[in-house]
Amino acid sequence: MKISKSVKQRNQNKRMKMKMNLKQSLSVLSLVFATIVIAQPIEGTLNWYNQDGQGMFTEKAYKFLKKNESKSVIVGVIDSGVDIEHEDLKGKIWVNEDEIPGNGIDDDKNGYVDDVHGWNFLGNEKGEHLNEARLEKTRILASLSRKFADVDSSSVANDEEFKLYLQVKAEVEAGRAQFEQYMGMLDKLPESAQNYIKSQMDFNLNVDFDDRSLIGDDPDDFTDVNYGNADVEGPDALHGTHVSGIIGAIRGNELGGDGVAENVKIMVLRAVPNGDEFDKDIALSVRYCVDNGAQVINMSFGKAYSPHQKEVYEAFKYADENGVLLVHAAGNDAKDIDVEPNYPTSMYSFQESPLDHFVTIGASTKNEGPEMVASFSNFGSRGVDVFAPGFEIYNAVPQSEYMNLQGTSMAAPMVAGAAAMLKSYFSALSMKEIKEILYSTSTKYPKVEGFAAKSVTGGVVNLFKAAKACKKLAKKK
Repeated sequence: MKISKSVKQRNQNKRMKMKMNLKQSLSVLSLVFATIVIAQPIEGTLNWYNQDGQGMFTEKAYKFLKKNESKSVIVGVIDSGVDIEHEDLKGKIWVNEDEIPGNGIDDDKNGYVDDVHGWNFLGNEKGEHLNEARLEKTRILASLSRKFADVDSSSVANDEEFKLYLQVKAEVEAGRAQFEQYMGMLDKLPESAQNYIKSQMDFNLNVDFDDRSLIGDDPDDFTDVNYGNADVEGPDALHGTHVSGIIGAIRGNELGGDGVAENVKIMVLRAVPNGDEFDKDIALSVRYCVDNGAQVINMSFGKAYSPHQKEVYEAFKYADENGVLLVHAAGNDAKDIDVEPNYPTSMYSFQESPLDHFVTIGASTKNEGPEMVASFSNFGSRGVDVFAPGFEIYNAVPQSEYMNLQGTSMAAPMVAGAAAMLKSYFSALSMKEIKEILYSTSTKYPKVEGFAAKSVTGGVVNLFKAAKACKKLAKKK
């Protein structure tokens, strides 16, 4: 699921798992849809993330590097799709120079026809799109019900699959029960609330909803790769456009929030629906990014269950072996992911050693003191590596508009942008070296009780300090 929040939203919006009571949900939904029409940023939020104080000191870093030349860096964005014609992303979208647009031929022989700006794994050759999807627990329940629904429970009591079946069954039933009591009074609720409840009941928590046949592949067969289309925007590109804007929106044009990285190209992989993403789409998206030149990959999504963990891990390992940095949002459940994993993860149970190029990002705010950590952000002294701004972020949304969103979905592209910016100026440094510098130079807050234990580094990314450290290291090369 897309890991973002509307401004001041304290829990997940309609793209996130439900973790709050319905009254909270409805008030949040009203705010979600109200915010969409707000053209101006909330007071005090424009570019705060690039400033000094609680920000990443991005502007100070650019002043420090003003006499240095930079080279373009490709950043893969695996998300809901991107408005590639957005006014604030002009010149920032990756172009596959080896592909002739619209000729229906795989000119570069990479297996994808007309992939000029990336690929849409949530579409078919007819140009149709998958947008609504089930949660992974709902898919698991649908699959295991065929095996266990009519089985004598005593005969399979110790079966691990049966235990999983009972677990997801209880979770899905509890989720549906939460909404069913309101189905008879939908017409009395705000339209936004109606849409949210319908989406949960009709799609996210509906075991009978078919969320894959439109595409035409087998989502459990990772060798079945001939699917999708070249339309990387899709029907709902709000989340992916905002993420892309944070990474690389045009700087200094006064149109919206500035991107973190100036010399960057966004490679678009549409693989995140309004529901939980499919493991296969994520694995193939990562491999596409690596094979086509991305040096950083942003992954602002996550879910509670992952049925194909090894296949996803193998894709991550492929990126790791090729020196590509994977940047993942920690999630918005306000939970310790050292205890309750959020997938994908930096350390699977079967994994023997950590990957050198996988980072997990928590969300910080523009507030000082105890409120510096976003109330929704996941944390973990082992599972989260570093924090970055993810609160009240004003940036691009489709149709050349702008809005405030928040979530670890916004914090991850801050770091993806920071890594890309440093790589653009210090191409001789490896992404591993840049990652380690981002860690070691992060701003520490010893006076904020408990913050040091919420991540590996106990810090917030500081791009100015990182730039100085990179310059020092580069001189030794």
